[in-house]
Amino acid sequence: MIEKFKTLNFVKSSIVFLYLALTLPIPFVSSNELKIISVVMFLLGLYVMINITNDYVETCNKKISFKTTYLSKVLGKQSWEIFWKDIKSIKSFTTSQGSKVHYFVTKKNESFLVPQRIENFSKFISMISKETNLKVDGISYLSPLWTYKLLTFLSISMIIGEILTLFI
Repeated sequence: MIEKFKTLNFVKSSIVFLYLALTLPIPFVSSNELKIISVVMFLLGLYVMINITNDYVETCNKKISFKTTYLSKVLGKQSWEIFWKDIKSIKSFTTSQGSKVHYFVTKKNESFLVPQRIENFSKFISMISKETNLKVDGISYLSPLWTYKLLTFLSISMIIGEILTLFI
């Protein structure tokens, strides 16, 4: 049975709302000559932000696949696929912010980043454990979920402030 794990909604919303907070005023404050191009670029950027947050993971009893959108591929993010039987270990590294990232290491010594910003993460981790028989105790979300919620809240607050400033 194929399981699909989409990007967390909190991650998507934080990226999209931050983009809106940073760029929404531009079409309103641009000169008349640049108004059309600024609106077009704003909408194009919004499309890009929404599109690149639609990556997802698919699993079945034979393999795990990370699927990216066409636009993500154009921007350099590649899809990948690994058979469960080919995963020999999971390596962990501490980031400069104190979080941990984890990589699947295959029998050919290829490394693939373990997706850590997906829905149903505990189910995903259970599936990794079941299919690979590897220890997964230390694997968690890359950042605490409250950070995405806070970024979304702050971004929405900025948007409200910008709207109030522009129209009042």
